[in-house]
Amino acid sequence: MGGFQTRQITLGNLDKFSHIGIFSGGSIAADDPAVADPAAFKQKVKVLFVSYGSKENTAAAKTNHEALEQKGVPNTFYVSPDTAHEWQTWRRSLYQFAPLLFRE
Repeated sequence: MGGFQTRQITLGNLDKFSHIGIFSGGSIAADDPAVADPAAFKQKVKVLFVSYGSKENTAAAKTNHEALEQKGVPNTFYVSPDTAHEWQTWRRSLYQFAPLLFRE
C-alpha cells in the first residue's frame, strides 16, 4: 500500500510535503479536493510524480495526469517498460523521481 499511503498522507499534510512521488499505487485526479484550487496546490507542491509498470493498469493514472496538466498543475507521469507491480518498476521510478527532488 505504499503508493496509496503516500497519496493519502501527503495530500492530507501539504504543509509538510512539497514533493510527492507515488509509485504503482494510485494517482491524483483533477477533481480531488486537494487540487480544487490549482494555484494554491502549485504553491505548496513543487514536484508531483506518478509512476506505474507498463503491465499494470495505467489508463486512469494517464487520464489523471492529462487532466491535471489541462488544469495547469505540472506533474510527471512515468511508465516503466515491461514491468508490473514489482521491484524493478519501483527501482526505475526512483531513478526518474530522485533528480526531480534536487531542482530549484
